Amino acid sequence: MESYSLEVFADYRQILLHDEKDDGDHSELWDDEVSKQMVVVSDGAVTMSTARDMDVPVEIVITDSEPSYIAGEWDHIVKCGLKLSSGNLVVRGVSDYLPNAKKIAVAPGQYTVWLLYGGLNTIDDDGLEGEDHYKVVLLRSESITELAILKMD
Repeated sequence: MESYSLEVFADYRQILLHDEKDDGDHSELWDDEVSKQMVVVSDGAVTMSTARDMDVPVEIVITDSEPSYIAGEWDHIVKCGLKLSSGNLVVRGVSDYLPNAKKIAVAPGQYTVWLLYGGLNTIDDDGLEGEDHYKVVLLRSESITELAILKMD
């Protein structure tokens, strides 16, 4: 298992997770339903919504087994698929310059991804401070994982 602790500037309240060959831009896909789900998924990219547009903590975990987590410890949980054909996962905010973005080497292929959102109700009235935190778990898979909202508060 590999784990990375990052701080990502979630400009426009979004974090992009995408293959290095994909630009991760889902801006035209956001609507009311997507806002409730807090995620947009395409073949080579996942865009997760955040509770605020500031630097937020994001833990990325690459594992060989399905993650164990306690649903009660998370506010929102999503399961989806992500194809990483280049072997590089890019993690960035929408305004980050792609060449400078964090890249994590992975085995090329299809992944099942769990997005775990915590502390969503801790944001102050200004939307600037809070204890929100995010965890992304990737597991190699043989098939495409369909989008599923496992928990929505």
